[in-house]
Amino acid sequence: MKRLLSLAALALLPSSATAADQVLGMTSSPLAWACIVIFVVAYCLVMAEEQLHLRKSKPVIMAAGLIWALIAFMASAKGVSHEELKSAVMHDLEEYAAMFLFLLVAMTYINAMEDRQIFATLRCWLITKGFNYFGLFWITGILAFFISPIADNLTTALLMGAVIMAVGEGNPRFITLGMINVVVAANAGGAFSPFGDITTLMVWQAGKVEFFKFFTLFIPAVVNYVIPAAIMSLFIPKGRPMGVQVQSQIRRGGLMICFLFLVTIFLAVSFEKVLGLPPFMGMMTGLALLMFYTYFMHIQGLTSGRRLTARPHGPEETKMDVFKEVAHAEWDTLLFFFGVIFSVGGLRYIGYLDVASESMYAGLGATWTNIIAGVISAVVDNIPVMFAILGMNPEMDTFQWLLITLTAGVGGSLLSVGSAAGVALMGTSKGLYTFVSHLRWSWAIGLGYAASVWVHFLING
Repeated sequence: MKRLLSLAALALLPSSATAADQVLGMTSSPLAWACIVIFVVAYCLVMAEEQLHLRKSKPVIMAAGLIWALIAFMASAKGVSHEELKSAVMHDLEEYAAMFLFLLVAMTYINAMEDRQIFATLRCWLITKGFNYFGLFWITGILAFFISPIADNLTTALLMGAVIMAVGEGNPRFITLGMINVVVAANAGGAFSPFGDITTLMVWQAGKVEFFKFFTLFIPAVVNYVIPAAIMSLFIPKGRPMGVQVQSQIRRGGLMICFLFLVTIFLAVSFEKVLGLPPFMGMMTGLALLMFYTYFMHIQGLTSGRRLTARPHGPEETKMDVFKEVAHAEWDTLLFFFGVIFSVGGLRYIGYLDVASESMYAGLGATWTNIIAGVISAVVDNIPVMFAILGMNPEMDTFQWLLITLTAGVGGSLLSVGSAAGVALMGTSKGLYTFVSHLRWSWAIGLGYAASVWVHFLING
């Protein structure tokens, strides 16, 4: 549940033009072809993670190592010095290190909020309110749309998915439609916020779009969600679920931690916009605030004589150790990003991204390439798609960078395997939400995808 991230970034530091522009220009080499095969095989294993029970980080880390080992042989044959080769590797390391710190802080805050039962309390409130199926369909979808920009599409989908499974027991039709609705809403909600999805953060941190410009995607994102939701709502069964009695309360300090998370986001933006510093510096400063707050919580508990144990008539006062929340970060996700960055970075260094940019952006044009890239992200995760496009660095204006941000963010909704939210809910729905059940509604989701692109041209073009 802690694969986050929609509150993350892959390219948080601008690197030197010299390192970024280095390419071997050996795309026709048999060793270069082997690099392509290695990456494709690794990513096929990533896509089959649920079936193979193989963590997604393992194949891409192996691929990254093999690709750069082959690159070293090619570079040596071409007479490239070790210093130049190391410079190319350090270019990718700089991006990964900044992403790692940014992502680790975001994960720690989300873990801390889970520990304080923020999400569990919201879930219990929804379950006990007695809404009918139609109301729950729209409430869970709308909440997913607005929670995703702050949290991430995976955590949001799991939260709302737990509500749907709890209240929809015995009504598989509602569960299926509710799950699809949540996936679409969570992906659409992350598309208009710089912190809502990894791809939006990548574009922002790469300096392609200013922070507040992303919010011009709000209306296209709403259209992307509302059209398929309105169509599916016509098929929601009538009636209301049976009452479910559950209880949960926010633990001590929970609301303050939520406030500190908002302060941390503000610091990340301010460090970048006002001070000209990388956003991860603001995030790390925000992590320090969380550390000091948990320290004062502990001191207050000791001086007031409180027992840091469960109380019979209130939320648990369990001691909170921020370093345990750091340890509980989703390390599989962090290492997966390492593999993606270094694998795609290796292909860029060989020269493949330049070839792809020339054939796609120069041949098809930016608009059609960006729209097609969004559809591709339904099959191949939007992270490597966006990272590859940033590696191509095509000449595009703000409007086109916003377009690829939108399409890459919402394109994953077209298939259940196109986003982390869809994959996670397939694993928790006990067979009620599947690839085929989602595919039956892909036409409605496709209408929302096309309409959101059209609205983006209409209001932002």
